[in-house]
Amino acid sequence: MATFAKSSFNAAVYAASRPTYPKSLFQLIFNYHEKGAAALPGNSSGGNLSSNPLKARWNTAVDLGCGTGQATTELHPFQRVIGVDPSQGMVQRAREHVEELLGNEKTSQFSFVQGSAEKLDFLENDSVDLVIAAQAAHWFDWNKQWPELARILRPGGTVAFWTYSEFRLPKYPSLTPLITHYLQGKDPDTSLGPYWERPGRTILERHLVDVPEPKQILGTESNLMADTDRVYFSGPYHETSPTISPSSNPSVTLPVILRSQSTWNGLLGYFHTFSSLHNYIEKHPDDAKNHGGQSIAERTWSELMEGAEKEEKERKELEGEDGSKDFHIKGEDELVVEWPVAMILVKKL
Repeated sequence: MATFAKSSFNAAVYAASRPTYPKSLFQLIFNYHEKGAAALPGNSSGGNLSSNPLKARWNTAVDLGCGTGQATTELHPFQRVIGVDPSQGMVQRAREHVEELLGNEKTSQFSFVQGSAEKLDFLENDSVDLVIAAQAAHWFDWNKQWPELARILRPGGTVAFWTYSEFRLPKYPSLTPLITHYLQGKDPDTSLGPYWERPGRTILERHLVDVPEPKQILGTESNLMADTDRVYFSGPYHETSPTISPSSNPSVTLPVILRSQSTWNGLLGYFHTFSSLHNYIEKHPDDAKNHGGQSIAERTWSELMEGAEKEEKERKELEGEDGSKDFHIKGEDELVVEWPVAMILVKKL
């Protein structure tokens, strides 16, 4: 996460190239805030709150690690919304995003604070109704985070943290091993694996299963729910994820919810938002020069396009389509990109 706080990190490019969270994701969070785990699709047991529901309030929401404010603005059902981020550049971009989206006269509902997610001294005890973190929870120090959340949340308050992991190209399943190698491999010519900040990236790759339960940090008598509810919008992806025992951690698996109708050029833009690429370029400033003018991102992007073109030609030949040998993929061609999402939901009793 330290990479995003560097002055050299381009927050505007990050904002333009990252996927947009669907409104259905926030609706699930709001339903959970209102009804608890009983509101989760497929949770036939009724969840942890079925015997002790608390009336939800809609006064104050906080977005931790708010980044460019993409998720912050979706919290508009709350009277007061606060975004928190350690990067001044991200905070400034978030303010601009709110102004661009709502206009200056409507921004009083939203405010932003540069600071740590684990130290929220500007918030009073029992003063917050909802705390979210979008693509940030894997960086938190949970020995500090859970106590701080227990302090600021009102009874009936909700925690909703989520991350998305490796992207997938659903039309080209044969490219998955190349994607995984690029993001997790060890070859410095072809992979960003060694350049992610750890252990944060590992926690993300493992879909937040390493985030401890509140009771592990606060003790079994804590007024935060003893167990978390975990939701996986993973569809057919990551079937080998570590299993969560329903007896101790109620979990729900749902279809993929995060996807983008992009282009191949858009995918390359997304590559340039990776903190690992930023770190890689700092360590290898002559990377493109040493590889025919192509950076590691551009080399991988080209490989993916070549692999997709090969897969398309093979499909066209099997279906007997004319001109399959002359088929070529271009940067402006449309492309669907998907991301599996892991979510942690917790209620304060």
